[in-house]
Amino acid sequence: MADRLVECVPNFSEGRNKKVIDQITAEITSVAQVTLLSVEMGADVNRTVVTFIGPPEAVQEAAFRAIKKAAELIDMRQHKGAHPRMGATDVCPFVPVSGITMEEVVQLSREVARRVGEELGIPVYLYEESATHPERKSLANIRAGEYEGLPKKLQDPRWKPDFGPAEFNPRSGATVIGAREFLIAYNITLNTREKQYATDIAFEIREKGRSVRRGNTQPFYFKGELVKYRENHFPCGNCSFVGKTLEETAQHCQKVHQYDLFELLRMHGTDPRNAIGRSVKKPGKFKHVRAIGWYVEEYGRAQISINLTNYKISPPHRVLEEVRRLAAERGLVVTGSEIVGLVPFQAIYNAGKYYLQRQGKSTGVPVTDIIETAVYSMGLSDVSPFDPREKILGLPTTPDNALVAMRVNDFTHEVSRETPAPGGGSIAALAGALGAALGSMVSNLAIGKPGYEAVEQDLIQLAEQAQELKDKLLKAVDEDTQAFNAYMEARRLPQNTPQEKAAREKAIQEGLKQAVNVPYTTAQFSLEALKLCHEAARKGNVNSISDAGVGAQMAYSGVLGGVFNVWINLPPIKDQEFVSQMKKRCDEMEKKARHLLEETLQYVWNKIRE
Repeated sequence: MADRLVECVPNFSEGRNKKVIDQITAEITSVAQVTLLSVEMGADVNRTVVTFIGPPEAVQEAAFRAIKKAAELIDMRQHKGAHPRMGATDVCPFVPVSGITMEEVVQLSREVARRVGEELGIPVYLYEESATHPERKSLANIRAGEYEGLPKKLQDPRWKPDFGPAEFNPRSGATVIGAREFLIAYNITLNTREKQYATDIAFEIREKGRSVRRGNTQPFYFKGELVKYRENHFPCGNCSFVGKTLEETAQHCQKVHQYDLFELLRMHGTDPRNAIGRSVKKPGKFKHVRAIGWYVEEYGRAQISINLTNYKISPPHRVLEEVRRLAAERGLVVTGSEIVGLVPFQAIYNAGKYYLQRQGKSTGVPVTDIIETAVYSMGLSDVSPFDPREKILGLPTTPDNALVAMRVNDFTHEVSRETPAPGGGSIAALAGALGAALGSMVSNLAIGKPGYEAVEQDLIQLAEQAQELKDKLLKAVDEDTQAFNAYMEARRLPQNTPQEKAAREKAIQEGLKQAVNVPYTTAQFSLEALKLCHEAARKGNVNSISDAGVGAQMAYSGVLGGVFNVWINLPPIKDQEFVSQMKKRCDEMEKKARHLLEETLQYVWNKIRE
């Protein structure tokens, strides 16, 4: 079962005084098991985004301590900045990462909100999944009017806080707390100082959309006259259709443009029953996208500041490409983009694959190449350095002390020493990985070449599968040695009492099974790599068919090496059913591999000797 992990991303209304932020983050790191992932200060927006992760209870305590310290150190009466805000801790979202449900995180967020309201006397509103009212689900709705509008807002019974007093706290303002899915804070930078131009594009892409204007609307759509609903005249925001009633127009919008006109009006704070006199709204291009425009003095450029609340539906690279198109329409250029805080691995990985596909390149390449393509294509280092190791959550990494992190000659020397590990199991995994790598190479060398058009998609799929197998087998290089070391540790356990002897024997048996399962998995993966090399030999670049043969031979060595290491560790295992099943499976696997190798090598020899 995965570790129970929750991420917390509080935003503090201070981006210029590092000493203040250091004191706040010190409160976070004072809680055991909490890991501080990033601290991003913005001087112009006067705001800092902090990201930390840990077990639920630890994150809950760290968040409260941070909010308490922010209330002590930040005075909202002195705060000025470009970013909308309403409190010292402006917003504090909790995000489920692994081993925990959204419902559990909602309960966690409400407990923190209760403590903040009761113990600190700060008005707290719940938002997103934690919201208690539909209109409070949106952060923008809650934050409307910002800090300056709080005194009046708190007097309105409809905006009574979920926790804490319905009284204005001039020093700390109010705080918004809730549970949500992973949000990507994403800014796109333009080659202009004009905030209005960035706002214009922001209105086009955001889910909420914009008001429709007529007249001089090209290329900037904020210059024309507002189009308003009037009696018997309800225009569609997307085409020339005009209904005699709002219901008639709503039916048209749903049928032709697939959007809910009434919901759009509500998003803009308009009651559909009283729409006459209100401006016509045009829906935005992306769902789950919020966006505003601002000018950043530090960069000397305007930015479109975007929150992607569901990157799986509206991924950053798709939004970026649409912004590039809209900017070009307006005579503007996107100079780059930036990730504020962290970004999930899958979002950047998918972006890299997207740009490789647009270039007509294979996506069956190492993960590092795909990530590098995304960083360059999206201009993620335009305004500040983008370090994938620091910015990407879940980025596959190799520990510095791993065997596969060693130089080839150092690893070879290590194998040659008198220590039993790394040994044949690790070498088998490495052989299988090299076989998979060659299968990928032979496939990639044919992609984009004349004569291979009919099988190009097959080859791309082959290359992608080979990359996955390569990475799994590289991990197995270290896992085999770790399994052997765990078995040896079990043998060194004390055996002075009957209880100690029983515990030692149980640990030894478990260690032996692990020492069998790891090379068995190596053999399985290597057999898959052998199959890929067999197919690559038949479909891949004919000038590299010898490489496919070498890959097949290496993959077979991975199969045979894995099987050898299974057999040698079976005799001491007392679970005879396990032993019998493992022997049978290994025999069948080795026979399949040998037959496939012979067939592949024969095909390679025939081609080479033609």
